Amino acid sequence: MTTLTSPTHDQATDPMGFTALESEVRSYSRAWPVVFDRAVGSTVFAEDGTEYLDFFAGAGSLNYGHNNPVLKKVLLDYLADDRMVHSLDMLTSARREFLQTFRSHILEPRGLDHKVVFPGPGGANAVEAALKLARKITGRESVVNFTNAFHGMTLGALSVTGNSMKRGGAGIPLVHATPMPYDDYFNGDVPDFQYFQRMLEDSGSGLNKPAAVIVETVQGEGGINAARAEWLRSLADLCKAHDILLVLDDIQMGCGRTGGFFSFEEAGIVPDIICLSKSISGYGLPMAIALVRPELDVWEPGEHNGTFRGFAPAFATASEAIRTYWSDDTLERAVRAKGLLVESHFNTVVSRYPDAGLVAKGRGLARGLQLPDGETAGRVTEEAFRRGLLVETSGPDGEVVKLLPPLTITEDELRRGLKILDEAFAVALG
Repeated sequence: MTTLTSPTHDQATDPMGFTALESEVRSYSRAWPVVFDRAVGSTVFAEDGTEYLDFFAGAGSLNYGHNNPVLKKVLLDYLADDRMVHSLDMLTSARREFLQTFRSHILEPRGLDHKVVFPGPGGANAVEAALKLARKITGRESVVNFTNAFHGMTLGALSVTGNSMKRGGAGIPLVHATPMPYDDYFNGDVPDFQYFQRMLEDSGSGLNKPAAVIVETVQGEGGINAARAEWLRSLADLCKAHDILLVLDDIQMGCGRTGGFFSFEEAGIVPDIICLSKSISGYGLPMAIALVRPELDVWEPGEHNGTFRGFAPAFATASEAIRTYWSDDTLERAVRAKGLLVESHFNTVVSRYPDAGLVAKGRGLARGLQLPDGETAGRVTEEAFRRGLLVETSGPDGEVVKLLPPLTITEDELRRGLKILDEAFAVALG
């Protein structure tokens, strides 16, 4: 008989019992070294009962808050009735309900006729499917991405990601992708797409004609860099003129994060392929979709698949989230108003520290404040955590304090969090 013994690691150096068992690759738990246990709305609770206001929202996966009661009831009822949970791509009532609801509440009101691909459970799955499909359609290999882009950690998605640390983890050369300058990369000193267009039109440039261009309207991990609507329109026109597919990665900025359900609505463009994940399930359940224009749906049956592309409970909560929050423009207007509140507050912070080189950034409820360096920004998030606020950093050097609160956050909660940030800024900036 095997005798079970206690772990041999030193409890004094690992009091919570995680570091001896879990890989060093973990990240968020290093910034927030407590054991979380419960969560409701915009608040999470540690095991000891300490409350934390959440300006992180699962990196944008919880746009409707933690354990949203409307969505929770749907989920509990679904499970209690022994409904299908795992279904691959078999036909289920939950899948049909989602497809019909998504069409009636999201696609048709926006004049879109895209077909839905279920590529797997996460955002990187949607990106991989989009790149794979674009190459199949065009017969070309190259993809153009943008400086400071982030599209995922699998090899295909990583090849179109800009961050050198993340790219370095691949262990092999990341090929078939060419980065181009994102909006305002040269601080307005160079006309939009001058370099990209010249490369496309010059037979001696060495740029292979791309199958696709992949872009985020707001670069979340890249530092809350928000592209102008006119820049996005010019990009769409450039792609059309050169027969290049436009892939819009709306994984973090979709589902209402910038106001409209899709973050590109403001620009009035129609991407060829759209990637969604994170908050599409509404409840934090794994789910991703890629939307493709009907004429681009050239897959052979089974040519792209995955074991967990049919997680039916996520379909159920996604349908209810869409019905609850996207039957009218109430949430959209609230997000825009709360976003303006944050923008105004950040502008006040910038004026309060005129010599610190601060820059307020973002759209809707994707907001950032760029600080002089990553060390200073890290100090801000540390001080915020000590005061009961979860907020992360982003940008190539972690120099941007990044706000992604639930879209359903109350104005009082938003103001309370901003007050905590003010205290943290005061400590970090002196």
